[in-house]
Amino acid sequence: MTAPDIFLSYNREDAATARVYADAFAEAGLEVWWDAALRSGESYDEVTEAALREARAVVVLWSPRSVVSRWVRAEATIADRNKTFMPVMIEACERPIMFELTQTAELTHWKGDPQDNAWQALLSHTRQMVEARAPTRPTQSDLAVTTVAPPVAQRDKPAIIILPFANMSGDAEQEFFTDGVSEDIITDLAKVSALSVVSRNTAFAFKGKTIVAARIAQDLKVDFLLEGSVRKAGNRVRITAQLLDAHTDEQIWAERFDRDLDDIFAIQDEIAKAIVAALKLKLAPDEKRAMDRRTTTNAEAYELYQMARQFTRKGSERIRPAIVRICQKVVELDPGFASAWALMSLAESEMSQRGVEGHSHESAKRHAERAVAADFNCAVAHAALAEAIIRSSVSWAAFDSGLAAALRLDPDCFEAHLVGGDGWIMRRDFPSAIRCYERALELDPDSVRAAGMVVQAYRAIDDGENVTAAARRAISLCEKMLAREPDHGTALGHLVASLAELGDAERAREWSRRAMLLDPDNSRLQYNLACAMAQLNDVTVAVELIDGLVDRMNSTWVLWIEEDNDLDPIRDDPRFVATMKRARERFERESAG
Repeated sequence: MTAPDIFLSYNREDAATARVYADAFAEAGLEVWWDAALRSGESYDEVTEAALREARAVVVLWSPRSVVSRWVRAEATIADRNKTFMPVMIEACERPIMFELTQTAELTHWKGDPQDNAWQALLSHTRQMVEARAPTRPTQSDLAVTTVAPPVAQRDKPAIIILPFANMSGDAEQEFFTDGVSEDIITDLAKVSALSVVSRNTAFAFKGKTIVAARIAQDLKVDFLLEGSVRKAGNRVRITAQLLDAHTDEQIWAERFDRDLDDIFAIQDEIAKAIVAALKLKLAPDEKRAMDRRTTTNAEAYELYQMARQFTRKGSERIRPAIVRICQKVVELDPGFASAWALMSLAESEMSQRGVEGHSHESAKRHAERAVAADFNCAVAHAALAEAIIRSSVSWAAFDSGLAAALRLDPDCFEAHLVGGDGWIMRRDFPSAIRCYERALELDPDSVRAAGMVVQAYRAIDDGENVTAAARRAISLCEKMLAREPDHGTALGHLVASLAELGDAERAREWSRRAMLLDPDNSRLQYNLACAMAQLNDVTVAVELIDGLVDRMNSTWVLWIEEDNDLDPIRDDPRFVATMKRARERFERESAG
């Protein structure tokens, strides 16, 4: 098909209005493509996507119905990236936030009058865009000269950002699959020592936003940009990808893959290797082997794992049991799927800390050991084992070995930095704990736990300025989480503790009472509230909370309490001393029996 002048993007419920625009543009001499023009027998997906990408202008009709349509938003995003975006407000509504700063034609009252000033302005701007992108007839001098694109500036190590691929599936539930594809390509390219790859969290900060390649190049100091889209329908998947020079916005490589879902791994391999080839990079033998190694070859296991990983990213505590169930199904399908074993271990460990029935630190440790055995080169497997060790039966040698392995395999392993902070807190090496927690926050700026724990470490070294700043940051993150999940125990605990740090005792006590009503059986929350009350010198409340935990504690938790600087204000109180004595005596009896 020839490239249309205009692609018309709209919601089906606005079809009558769309027809008015299509007819008006056609009467003005512009060729319009909209899905009403599809001929019988044509593939909707293929023809629509081709028209969208080839159109010289994409007119998007915003209405309360189109702004919530994933199809329209996806089409607008692609148009914006291709610099063909021409938005029109046909009915009062709030535009998607990523397009709020884009100049939008206001035609909410237009009924098709060709003499209307607002319509004439839109027509003029659209015609300018169409004409600017129309192909020109080459001159004789053009034909006589062979033009060569200027070479990419040579650097010791080129940098690339892999932007989150757009979900074109028309199903919000497929977002996890699309994100997983993007993350796996990031992981693959990060194995290439000759290439600097922007971290996953930095890249995903651009998700759903208008992309200006030159601005990204300037802000992140990157040379190349990879973007694409994923469309999954049943057992079929279509992935498009294009590599751009971030400075010039020129396309270096592009491809579209239409495959069965079972070929998802081959597609990811081909994309990563195509980028390596396009950038003329050389792979060391071990890097080539690392890129060829896959976490699984089972498509169903892969898809379920991506779902579990996405749930983990969202940070919800309510979904943790589901994460374990999904991962159990994953390892049934593929017992050698190390990342799934590790994810299950981390979820088990968290639920065990909260006192959720049926979950234990011992089980978490077994799952982590299975992860390491399945793939010794899986960084998160070692991080999960370090987490399990610090919660079940502390062996500092084993902990240090696991943590070192995780960070050697992946210096950007969020889980390793988070558990590393806990380990240093427990050993009262607070500067090291701060480095770990702050790095974890760089990798995941929404981590409530890292934000809350680093406050305690700053206080321990008497860094009042950073205590205040970190406490305010933690409060902001906790409030954000609690707006989504009011009984989120981790957020409740760190909110109370951070309020206490800032001296807001009244609010801290109010939130503490509320927290015990919202999540009364959460052991970790109860402990965090005790720490906050200790900082407020509410000794009686703090001791009562700790006393209520004694019968639910394991020996490692007692070791943590004995070293936790949060509890230093009550450590010499006779009631606290008696509580801890009772806890130790219980473990001695159990060991003897």
